[in-house]
Amino acid sequence: MRVAIYPGSFDPLTNGHLDVIQRATKLFDRVIVAVAKSDSKNPLFTLEERVEMVVQAVRHLPSVEADSFEGLLVEYVERRSAQAVVRGLRAVSDFEFEFQLALMNRKLNERIETIFMMPKDTYTFLSSRIVKEIARLGGDVSPFVPAHVRSALSEKATQTPV
Repeated sequence: MRVAIYPGSFDPLTNGHLDVIQRATKLFDRVIVAVAKSDSKNPLFTLEERVEMVVQAVRHLPSVEADSFEGLLVEYVERRSAQAVVRGLRAVSDFEFEFQLALMNRKLNERIETIFMMPKDTYTFLSSRIVKEIARLGGDVSPFVPAHVRSALSEKATQTPV
């Protein structure tokens, strides 16, 4: 069975992330969306909330599961018996950082491959950071995230001082 890990903070999950997940299901038998703890990034949503958002978004994809992890990605990939890490590339600016991560992961465990996938061109500008900023400023994020994520963002916006 070909298993891939799609890691990220997913704070929040966007339609761009979902596009990469759906593309990955065409190449792998199982795709595990691994939500990183990422405390250093000061996430808006808790780890549990981020995992639940992924669970709801991928419910219709039987070969996809949501999980969480902390620590080294390569150790998590080994624990889950996966062969590859899927990373999304939106623009050339993402490539250098992602390339460095892929090379470091290869140094740590040469058995694990990294697969770079591009989302649809309509999502190349999209990032969780931008979506959070739009929501914080009262903008409409419905074209960029699933409905349940939009609701969660609206709820957080009313709870979090601007």
